[in-house]
Amino acid sequence: MEDVKIGVYVCHCGSNIAGTVDVEEVAKYAATLPHVVISRDYSYMCSEPGQELIKDDIKKLDLNRVVVASCSPRMHELTFRNTCQDGGLNPYLYEQANIREHCSWVHDDKKVATRKAKDLVRAAVKRVYYHKPLEVKEAPVNPNVLVVGGGIAGIQASLDIANGEHKVYLVEREPSIGGHMIQLDRTFPTLDCSECILTPKMTEVGQHPFIEVLAYSEVEEVSGSIGQFKIKLRKKARYVDESKCVACGLCEEKCPWETDSEFEMGLTKRKAVYIPFAQAIPNVATIDKDLCANFKQLDDGSYVQTGKCKLCEKACEAGAIDWNQSDQIIEFEVGSIIVATGYDQFNPSAITQYGYGKYDNVLTGLQFERLTCAAGPTGGKILLKNGKEPESVAIIHCVGSRDQNYHEYCSRVCCMYGLKYAHLIKEFTNADVYEFYIDMRCFGEGFEEFYKRVSEEGVNFIRGKVAKITDQAMTEEEQGKLIVTAEDTLLGRMIRVPVDMAILCAALESRSDADKVASLFTLNRRADGFFLERHVKLDPVATPTDGVFICGCCEGPRDIPDTVAQAEATAAKALSLISKGKITLESAIAHVDETKCLGCGRCEEICTFHAPKIVNRNGIMVSELNEILCKGCGACAVACPTDAMAIRHFTQEGISAQVSALTEALQ
Repeated sequence: MEDVKIGVYVCHCGSNIAGTVDVEEVAKYAATLPHVVISRDYSYMCSEPGQELIKDDIKKLDLNRVVVASCSPRMHELTFRNTCQDGGLNPYLYEQANIREHCSWVHDDKKVATRKAKDLVRAAVKRVYYHKPLEVKEAPVNPNVLVVGGGIAGIQASLDIANGEHKVYLVEREPSIGGHMIQLDRTFPTLDCSECILTPKMTEVGQHPFIEVLAYSEVEEVSGSIGQFKIKLRKKARYVDESKCVACGLCEEKCPWETDSEFEMGLTKRKAVYIPFAQAIPNVATIDKDLCANFKQLDDGSYVQTGKCKLCEKACEAGAIDWNQSDQIIEFEVGSIIVATGYDQFNPSAITQYGYGKYDNVLTGLQFERLTCAAGPTGGKILLKNGKEPESVAIIHCVGSRDQNYHEYCSRVCCMYGLKYAHLIKEFTNADVYEFYIDMRCFGEGFEEFYKRVSEEGVNFIRGKVAKITDQAMTEEEQGKLIVTAEDTLLGRMIRVPVDMAILCAALESRSDADKVASLFTLNRRADGFFLERHVKLDPVATPTDGVFICGCCEGPRDIPDTVAQAEATAAKALSLISKGKITLESAIAHVDETKCLGCGRCEEICTFHAPKIVNRNGIMVSELNEILCKGCGACAVACPTDAMAIRHFTQEGISAQVSALTEALQ
C-alpha cells in the first residue's frame, strides 16, 4: 500500500462541541495515531479559514487522507469532500467523525465525552487508511421539467421555469388548474381578491409557449433518474373536443343530470357535462361518465355507452361532443420533477359533537369562502340555508388541528382565515361574531396588525375549546339556534352561545392519495402524512430522490406567500440543474460482481430506489445497477446471499478496522 499520510482536524463548533469535549486533548491524542502526520483543532472547520487549513496542509505536507472530527456528515461531508478536491486530493479519501451529535450533544460528563471523541477519531483514522480513490462521474440533464399539481404552487413554479424558455409539462388531475386558491374569495391580511391574483397567472400558463397544460390527467409511471426521468401519464377522455369547445354552456343548460358541485363544496349542483368554474383553464367542458346517462359502468370497472340521452350533443352548435374519445397514454422525458399536489381539507364530520353534516348551517372554511365569493352560489351574500342573513355567527378554530385525536400539528392558516371571516361578516352583515380560539397565532407579515384591526371591529373573542354544537335549546332565547358549548378559560367556566351559523376552521391535511404519490415519485412521508424534505433547514424543498422537489402544502400546511416562495425555490433548483447541463453522480454506491451473482432478484426486491434490475446477459440472469439511481444505502449488499453486491467506499477491510478501533476501548 502507498505511504499513507493522514491529517486530522478537530472542530470546536463554537461551544457546541468544545463546551462538552476537550477538543485540544482530542487533537493531541490524534497526533499519536499511526500514519497521522498533522493534527489540528480549530474553532469552525467548516468556515473558509478552516477549509484553507486543510487545503494548505494537503499541498505542504503531501497529505493523502483527511479526517475531520466535527458535526454530522449529513451537514458537511460534501463541504469537506469539496475542500479535499480543491486541495488536489480525491474527495473519497476523506472521512468524517461525528463528535457533535454522537458525543457532545448526548453527554454531560466532559471526561466521558472526551474519551468517546478520542474513540471516534481513532476509528475514523483506522478506516480512512483503507479508503481508495473513486472515479467522479457525470451525466447529462434533460432540460424539460414535470410539474405535478396545478394549484398556485405548481402554477408559480411552471411560470418561473417557462420564463427561462424551458419546456414545462404541468399535470393536473382535475379538469382545470387553479387548486384550492381559486376557490377562495379574499386573501389575508391584505384582503386582495384571490381570483384577481390567480386568474391572470392561470391565463398566462394556458397561453405560455413553453408550458403544456395536461389537465384531467394523472401520472401513472415514473422511471429513470435525475437528468433522465421517463414519464408515462394518462390523459383522461373528456368526451369533448378541446379544439372545438367554445365554453358557451349550452351543453350544461340542456343536461338533466345533476350532482353536488365539488368546486362549490356541495353548496350547489353541477351537471353531468360541466365546466368547473367560469375562469377554468383549459376553459372546456368535461363529461362525467359516472353521472352521464350515456355511460354504464360494468362489474369489471369498464364503461359502455348506452345511447341514452345525448342532449348535450344535440345542443352543442360547435359539434364538440365526441363520444369516440378514449384515454390517451402520453410518454415523455424530463430532467427534474416538482411535486406540488397540495392538501385536503379535514372532514369535520369525524368530530361528531360539532354537528357537521347534521346541521345545515355548520360550514367548513372552504364552504364559507364560496358563500362570500361574488361568483359563488349566493352571489357573495352571507346567507343561511333558509336564505336569511345570520344574526350571530360562531367561528371555531383548531378543528382537527392541535388535537391528539386527529392532527397534533398546527395548520398555520386557520387563525388568520378565521379572523378574515370575522371581518367579512362584520363588513357585510349586522351579525354578532364569536371567535372561539385556543391561542391566536399571527406570525406573518401584517398578521398581528390584522388581528388588532379585527379586535377593534367588535368581534367577541372567547379563549377556549368548543365542546359541542347542538340544536337542543334550554331557554327561549336559544329556540331555533345552534348552541355552541365551550370552555371560556378567561372566565374559568363553561358557556353556551346561541348562534345562527357556525364556521369550522378545519385542518389542512395530507392528500388522500399521498401514499400513491409517494410510491410513484419515491418520496418519504413524515408521521403527519406530509412529504418529507431532505433537510428541514438546509435543503427544505429537495427530497432524498435526486431531481425530485416538493413545494407548497404537500410538504406541510402553509399560507399563499410561503407557498409561492417555495415554488420559486423549486423552480430555481430545477433551473440550476438545467443551466449546468450535467450532474455529478455519487461514487460511493453499490457495484455487482457478476461472477458471484445468481440473478435471484433479492437486490431488486429490497431496493427502495429501484436501482438494481435483473437482466439477461448472454443467457445468464444477472443484476445490473443503474448508478444514477443508487444512493449507496447498502440494503442490497445486506440482502445478497452470495456477496455479489458490495458498496464502494465501505470495504470489508475499512469497516473491520473501524469496528476494531471502537472495541479497543472495551478491552
